[in-house]
Amino acid sequence: MNTQFVKKTSILLIALGLFASCSSDNTSNAFNNQKDYATEITNITNNVIITTYNNLNNKAQAMVTLAQTFTVANATGLESLRQSWRDAREPWEQSEGFLYGPVDTEGIDPAIDSWPLDLTFLNTVLGGTDPITDAFLASQNNNAKGFHTIEYLLWGIDGNKTAADFTTREIEYLKAATKDLQNNTQALYDGWIATSGNFSAQFLSLPSTNYASQKNVLQEITDGVSIIADEVANAKIEVPLNGNSGNAAPDQEESRFAHNSKADFVNNMKSIQNIYLGGLSTVVAASNSALDTTIKTQITDAIDAINAIPGTFTDAIINNRSAVQNAQMKVNTLFNTTENELKPFMNSLN
Repeated sequence: MNTQFVKKTSILLIALGLFASCSSDNTSNAFNNQKDYATEITNITNNVIITTYNNLNNKAQAMVTLAQTFTVANATGLESLRQSWRDAREPWEQSEGFLYGPVDTEGIDPAIDSWPLDLTFLNTVLGGTDPITDAFLASQNNNAKGFHTIEYLLWGIDGNKTAADFTTREIEYLKAATKDLQNNTQALYDGWIATSGNFSAQFLSLPSTNYASQKNVLQEITDGVSIIADEVANAKIEVPLNGNSGNAAPDQEESRFAHNSKADFVNNMKSIQNIYLGGLSTVVAASNSALDTTIKTQITDAIDAINAIPGTFTDAIINNRSAVQNAQMKVNTLFNTTENELKPFMNSLN
């Protein structure tokens, strides 16, 4: 036996074994670097998005029930209906941090929440004699239905409408508008759940038609929270605050009939908070705890600043502009962080 050959062969085999081992380790490391975000995405999908839409639909149905029994001069019924509107408005505003999926592709967002109202059309219908039904409203322009049409009918143009001020025609419109709204909230909820439209599968069963990877899903979710922060600061607050050549433009304020604007803004921030704490925070904190702390603090700061605006938003944009400007600044700070730090962070994920 050639011992020299055996030695050389043994050395070669050991080297090849080490190479194979290193190659295997590298492959394994590469695989391990592909982090799994299924838990976070599943929690956001099921426990934030679908739960919020279910709550919205239930609250909308409660408003339909109250509208069906409302009669002229029923003051107690009017107050109950107004509260039911606020109750339904809350989860809707808390859903505006995720305006993707059926709410976008099926045109549900504008059907639910278009502003400003088409008062000319609305008053023409109220002055007519044709039946007003949810089917009729479903075929009309979005500015004559949804939350703000119902708000206008319940509070009136100046917010001081009484139960005795209602006409039978307005009650007919109210019944149709609440039912049309609930038809849309039902479609929205159904669009996500597994037993119906199942948009949730687009997030949970990857790759899907819309998303190639978990990273793509997280990017979509992050875009959603950034978009609503921008909208609150630079549209919902900015336009009524400065829309009249740098002065207040009260007629541009959304939810002004019910004086619900501050609650709208807070719930938009809670939409961001619910999504962030529902899963994004875990993803961020794993490698950038400082950014995670910053975002959570900025969300709280924005909510606190909005709540600190004295009185109604309608009055504050004229008489307490500094408080409104401070709230706007806090929301804008959050927007800038989501846009310039959170989005790049998500883009850098493996």
